[in-house]
Amino acid sequence: MVDRVTITPQAAELLRSLRASHGKPLMFHQSGGCCDGSAPMCFTQGFYLVGPTDVHLGDLDIGPEPGVDEAGVVPVHISREQFEYWSHTHITIDVVPGRGAGFSIEGPTGNRFIIRSRIFTDAEMEELANAAP
Repeated sequence: MVDRVTITPQAAELLRSLRASHGKPLMFHQSGGCCDGSAPMCFTQGFYLVGPTDVHLGDLDIGPEPGVDEAGVVPVHISREQFEYWSHTHITIDVVPGRGAGFSIEGPTGNRFIIRSRIFTDAEMEELANAAP
């Protein structure tokens, strides 16, 4: 099965640290804004309300933390309008040193999440098309 979104080991490590320090499951939202508004924003689940105009790209497995998030799942959502532009793109969430200017919870750590992307192959696009409901 083709995943639309994955995560680097370094970004997963930061997510585990954030989950432990916040004591809540996390989620990402990828908007279509400019500058830092185009960076993936990480929030505790329930802080950012996902709406009917958002698309669920997939879930990142960062490993369970007993009592906090037994499944270790971090859902990733994107605005429907942005998904129209990126529907042909595989997204990898990574982390780099530096501070973003957004509301994402990793800001105080001195790191920021970024998107690395590549175009799906023809075979991956066919698999995604066949998997659509």
